[in-house]
Amino acid sequence: MDSTSMPEPLRRAVHQLVSEAVLHCQDVLRYTEPDQAHTWKRMTMYRATDAADTMDMAAQLIAAYCQHAGMSQDTLQTYLQTGQQQSRADGPHDDDRAHVAGLLGNPAPQDGDAAGVRSMYWHGRRQAENAQRPEDDPQKLLTEACLHGLNAKLCDDVDSLDSYLPPQMAAMARKVADALQMPEPATV
Repeated sequence: MDSTSMPEPLRRAVHQLVSEAVLHCQDVLRYTEPDQAHTWKRMTMYRATDAADTMDMAAQLIAAYCQHAGMSQDTLQTYLQTGQQQSRADGPHDDDRAHVAGLLGNPAPQDGDAAGVRSMYWHGRRQAENAQRPEDDPQKLLTEACLHGLNAKLCDDVDSLDSYLPPQMAAMARKVADALQMPEPATV
């Protein structure tokens, strides 16, 4: 096993891409709020695909470095998990449609005999049932509060949190934003 650490320029490039992806993820959350009824369909898809593309860029950048350092193509393909990759160009797949059917309480698709399609339908049903109860998963709540608080701090618009988030989430996001210090430029 190679114990060489990631080169600093690559590490910084990866950190930049991950930061961009996180901000795109926060935008996905932001566009799910009720005040975004007029744009949620378009903007959630734009920002979700932006986040996915940005993370794909990070993975490909790391893969290019590994290839440059002599990693075999077979190992690269394994690490990139190419077997589970799905193209967005093909549009939603049967399992995606089954998941939505479950989320919306519609009947299970009749033409979906595959185990994955049935599994996604029942996964959607469980998510729909859970959506009837207040969100209580502390990890999800904290993650969302961190993303909203971070974005508000970066945009210097912490007061906007109260205008689009439920009061409990706005309070948590405000605490996150208040705890953050704006980074100072590095001196050389």
